[in-house]
Amino acid sequence: MPHPTTTSPFTDPAAVARYAEGPRRNVPGYDSLLPMVRILLAERVPADGRVLVVGAGGGLELEDMARAHPGWRFDGVDPSQPMLDLAAQRLQSAGVSGDRVALHHGYVQSAPAGPFDGATCLLTFHFVPREERAAMVAEIRRRLKPGAPFVAVHLSVADGEGAGVEGGGEGGAGERDLWLSRYAAFQVASGMAPEMAERGRAKVAAELAVLTPQEDEAILREAGFGDVRMFYMGFAFRGWVATASSERGAHSP
Repeated sequence: MPHPTTTSPFTDPAAVARYAEGPRRNVPGYDSLLPMVRILLAERVPADGRVLVVGAGGGLELEDMARAHPGWRFDGVDPSQPMLDLAAQRLQSAGVSGDRVALHHGYVQSAPAGPFDGATCLLTFHFVPREERAAMVAEIRRRLKPGAPFVAVHLSVADGEGAGVEGGGEGGAGERDLWLSRYAAFQVASGMAPEMAERGRAKVAAELAVLTPQEDEAILREAGFGDVRMFYMGFAFRGWVATASSERGAHSP
C-alpha cells in the first residue's frame, strides 16, 4: 500500500498490528464502502472471475470480497511484506482457501499480466507521487479485459477552482485546508486524540500526493478507462468506478 518515496508506517510492527483499526477511524462510511466496491465489481465480474487487488496489504477488502463471492479468485499486490503477511493471516482466519488468493510482494508491475475481470485500488493512490500516478493506472489497465470494471478510492480534494458544488467560499489552498480539517475532525469524532489528528492532517498535507477530483478523473481516462463515475465521497476521500475501454490509453503499448 505505501510507496517507498513516502514516509510510511507500514513497516512498523506496532502500526501493522493496528492496521485494521485505521480505515474505520479515518474513512467515513468505510464499513459501507466495502460492500459498495464489491457490488460495483459484481455488475461485470463473472461468478468465476479473477480480480486484481492493488494495495492488498492488510487484507480487509480481500476478505470482504472472498466471503461474498466464493467463486472469485484474487491476485493481491503490495510493496510491504509485513502487510502482506497480515493479509495472509486474516484470510486464513476467515477460512479463505489459499488456492483462491495469490499475494505478490511489489508494485503493480509485479502482478501477473492477467487478463483480469476486474480490479480495485483502495486507499493507495495518495501514497503514489503525482508524477508516477498515470503510469501506475496504465499498468492496471494493461492487465484488464476490455469492459472490466476498476474501482479506486483515495484522498482527493477540491482546490476551489471553478464553479459548482466543488467550489466554495474560500477557493485554492483554503478549500483544500477546509476538507483536510474535516478529515481530521472525523478522526477526532472516531476517538483519536485531537493533537494526533492534527499531526496526521499536517502530514497528509505535506507529504501525500492528494490530487483534485478533476485530475484523478483525467488520469483514469488517459490510461484507457471510460464511463468514469464518482460513486462515493466521504469528506476528503472520493471513489470512482470506471470501465476498461476496448482501446487502451496513451501510456499503453
